[in-house]
Amino acid sequence: MMQDVSSSPVSPADDSLSNSEEEPDRQQGGGSPQSYEELQTQRVMANVRERQRTQSLNEAFAALRKIIPTLPSDKLSKIQTLKLAARYIDFLYQVLQSDELDSKMASCSYVAHERLSYAFSVWRMEGAWSMSASH
Repeated sequence: MMQDVSSSPVSPADDSLSNSEEEPDRQQGGGSPQSYEELQTQRVMANVRERQRTQSLNEAFAALRKIIPTLPSDKLSKIQTLKLAARYIDFLYQVLQSDELDSKMASCSYVAHERLSYAFSVWRMEGAWSMSASH
């Protein structure tokens, strides 16, 4: 089971504590305090794992951005990418429910993708216009 990082007992405010104050909380199972070198090694390894996790997450967002039809002016943040992906999934669901795809278009994936991308862009812009007009 993955541990929720946000529930970790160490908070950013804990960084201001000196090493001597931290050592009682950071003992190994055997009860002996870890050496400074061991703590440094653990920190380096944790940093490597975090960089790998961040890189993996960024690669996943890049892949998602390639799938979602966007406008040339779009430079989407991660949250914007997720929100747009959710809207695109909803749009595709609506298309499937309305049975507007004919069998010829469905047989040519490139044409289908281009038509869906265009339709989604129009749908998206209509939504943006109606949202701004209602404010």
